[in-house]
Amino acid sequence: MRDVHEAAGAVFGSVAGVELPRHYGDPSGEYRTAAEAVGLVDRSHRGRLIVSGKAPIQMLNGVLTGRMPAEREERDGGVVFGRAEYSAVLTAKGRMVTDLRAFHTGTSEEERVLLDVPAAGREALIGHLAKFVPPRLATTEDVTRSTGMLTLVGPGSTAIIVELGLVDGATADDLEGLGEDEAISAPGSDAVRVVRTEVVRGTAYDVFAEGEAVRTLWERAVAAGATPVGQGVWQTLRVEAGRPAYGQDMDETTIPYEAGIVERAVDHTKGCYTGQEVIVRIRDRGHVNRLLRGLLLGDVPTPAVGVELFQGDDEKTVGRITSAVSSPYFGEAIALAYVRRAVEPRTSVRVGVDGPSAEVRELTQGEWAPRTL
Repeated sequence: MRDVHEAAGAVFGSVAGVELPRHYGDPSGEYRTAAEAVGLVDRSHRGRLIVSGKAPIQMLNGVLTGRMPAEREERDGGVVFGRAEYSAVLTAKGRMVTDLRAFHTGTSEEERVLLDVPAAGREALIGHLAKFVPPRLATTEDVTRSTGMLTLVGPGSTAIIVELGLVDGATADDLEGLGEDEAISAPGSDAVRVVRTEVVRGTAYDVFAEGEAVRTLWERAVAAGATPVGQGVWQTLRVEAGRPAYGQDMDETTIPYEAGIVERAVDHTKGCYTGQEVIVRIRDRGHVNRLLRGLLLGDVPTPAVGVELFQGDDEKTVGRITSAVSSPYFGEAIALAYVRRAVEPRTSVRVGVDGPSAEVRELTQGEWAPRTL
């Protein structure tokens, strides 16, 4: 797809060690398109793994923190509905290997699970599965290069998916009725799967496809009115939504409770999984010392990732910025940062030793707390 992006005027940059389009020459215009019309983002750099064999669901149940994906269900009208279950994979000490989404792509006779994984977590996950999943019961195939994922974002996304007929028989009502990570596909076909995502602010759908179909879908979507949007705009919309990204706001040192993803990623009713003891201990008897928070910074230059936070006259660090953007939606610079638990929301911190002040805001279920004081 690089030649397609170059033809569209892409300016490339490194994201999680991968060269991706940062923008296509007009970042401000791209943001307006994604917020008011339809933006098109190539997110094929994320990893995709197929786990199959005698007992892939059983084996993954002991590795993933969340619910196991159920078989898809064909409903009236012939459209097949399913769900991508959001999970984390942990070490025995409760620290993250990665987060991911798991889809059931098989049948009642043959279980197959598709794992949608951040680029920063793909290699670690492959190694983790090789270590903890017996190959006689389940094997892992890396299909990243033979598949792809595009995301349509903006209020016009639903109409374009229907217009292009990406899922035969799907209506606008079907799409608009999807909750987060719910998916639809055509009966008897895995060629295209459409999944509702709330990783970014606004209406957005991930479209999974195979091989050359990704290029064809890109060209058809652009012809139908979607505008290519780079990773810069994607990151702005993500931070506006308050959602952490693995490889940036979460890494191998992160405990899910710190990142605020437990309600989405952990099934407290399931059987044992690696790292469960730590999660249950924190839930029932303890707490973590830092939490992912939002920062409202005002009309100031966007701070760099890694800048430390301070409170009052104390020179001891109380936090660190992990993502920061200039947000048209908020009308100011905003950031995601890990902040010491003792620092209450609605209080102020300094960005850097002598930098501007910022207001700490709570992130609940990956969303910013209301702005009204």
